[in-house]
Amino acid sequence: MNNINFNDPELNNEFMKLLEEIKNFKPDGEDDVLNELQQNTGFDLNDFEDFLANGLSRKIVAFKKLHPDAIDPEYAYESDSGFDLYSTEEIHFLPFERKLVPTGLSFDIPEGYEIQVRTKSGLAIKQGLMVLNSPGTVDQGYTGEVKAILMNMNNMEITVNKGQKVAQAVLCPVECGKKVYLHQVDEFNEKERGANGFGSTGI
Repeated sequence: MNNINFNDPELNNEFMKLLEEIKNFKPDGEDDVLNELQQNTGFDLNDFEDFLANGLSRKIVAFKKLHPDAIDPEYAYESDSGFDLYSTEEIHFLPFERKLVPTGLSFDIPEGYEIQVRTKSGLAIKQGLMVLNSPGTVDQGYTGEVKAILMNMNNMEITVNKGQKVAQAVLCPVECGKKVYLHQVDEFNEKERGANGFGSTGI
């Protein structure tokens, strides 16, 4: 229930309209009531189960446009984990230069989550542009403009055009500070790996 935003009119209207249609449905007979229900109201049990499983559990992330030329965030495919972020300015990069690129967007991130700003693979391989601190963290409590720290990894100059994709944003679950207690101790219980670090498992 915590994932449902009862202030979202689109979600509520869709759900309430469906419930009203089901409530007012009067079957002609007792045989194959579900099939008759689907024919008369468009209700499909599989679609309804999918709506309950996915629609009501969907995380709602509100966003605000801080710049008139900001591009609405959206997922290219439902199976994508990230949505694209676009530059609101034309920005020129010298070789190996890094700059802060504005997106013109801010987000109301749900509690227990953060937005991670990551490099787009296509941008990296085709243009040599990377998010320098990938993944960059946008904390749940931050409501300012999301910007990407881009670095030109080329030995030549490059320009990011206004409206160009510059990064991708991924909503990720995290434990925030109020749920973590940092406790100092003198010793840890030994674990299998211990202090074996860089290269300890081979090249």
